[in-house]
Amino acid sequence: MTLKEKIIQESSRLFSSKGFSGTSINEILEAAGASKGGLYNHFKTKEELFSAVLSESRKIWREKNLAGLDEIESPIKKIKKLLENYRDRYLIDSGNLPGGCIFVRVSVESAEIGDQWPHLAKEINEGFDRLKFMVKGFLDQAKNGGQLRNETNTEDTADMIFSGMLGASVRYGMDKSIVNLNRTINSLIEYIGSLAL
Repeated sequence: MTLKEKIIQESSRLFSSKGFSGTSINEILEAAGASKGGLYNHFKTKEELFSAVLSESRKIWREKNLAGLDEIESPIKKIKKLLENYRDRYLIDSGNLPGGCIFVRVSVESAEIGDQWPHLAKEINEGFDRLKFMVKGFLDQAKNGGQLRNETNTEDTADMIFSGMLGASVRYGMDKSIVNLNRTINSLIEYIGSLAL
């Protein structure tokens, strides 16, 4: 692992646990075993480092959450698989995300980040929008294919699933309870099943 990769990895872990504002450069240096010169050789500012962390975090998010979705034909089953992956492969990944989903953790700071670094806040919000759009797309496919109740409002349902996923992340970040995590995600999966024909 290169020093740059180590800095990104350790920064990701710290931002996941403490947020962007709550993480100091000195903490990053200590965790990565780097000097200030080593850090600033790769990243001119903490903001630039954070942008690299977000980019790497998106890769991890896709790798963990989208695993196996391409092998599933049913859009309803794709949503269920996404939720299972989110629970079983992503949120409990304490190696990469000791504080839970970095995007959710940092979104709590969004007012401050949005004021000081609006393009970073925009990146996070765009990621949330892409997730909702993907879920809505699966719901629309299911509805158009006659697999979903006709009266289902796919936009409202996508919002509810998205909100449930964020809620599960926030709660798991606080209590680290697998029981509560399972209960929340299983409730979403059961709800999706109740809409299917």
